[in-house]
Amino acid sequence: MKIAIGSDHAGFRAKEALKASLTTAGHQVEDLGTRSEDSCDYTDFSFAVAESVSKKTAERGVILCGTGIGSAIAANKVHGIRAALVHDGFTAEMSRRHNDANVLVLGARVLAEERIMDLTKTWLETPFDGGRHERRVGKIGEYENRC
Repeated sequence: MKIAIGSDHAGFRAKEALKASLTTAGHQVEDLGTRSEDSCDYTDFSFAVAESVSKKTAERGVILCGTGIGSAIAANKVHGIRAALVHDGFTAEMSRRHNDANVLVLGARVLAEERIMDLTKTWLETPFDGGRHERRVGKIGEYENRC
């Protein structure tokens, strides 16, 4: 799977570790920055990852910042993006099963690195259930297209 990944300074170390883990697992990873722990704006990298998924240059995206809150808000402004801020296995799984989330957002200051790896693995391996959830996800897209 081709995965776009990005972070701000707070998520940089976790992003680097996750990037290595994803590559080892056989994924193609497109790192959209940041390139250091120097202070930067999470919005720049959130938009870049979300746009990569929206334009279908990546199948899915992963964003890391301090809490994940700002990055999730920013990513969800991009057309066609369903970014989910997750914090445990249940939310990681349900964001895929019920919401067909195409961008995963994680808080590097609130989650241990090992937890970040586990949640990402769960999220990537969980399919969308479709069915009644497809109707609901479709309504989100319809509303987005009217705006």
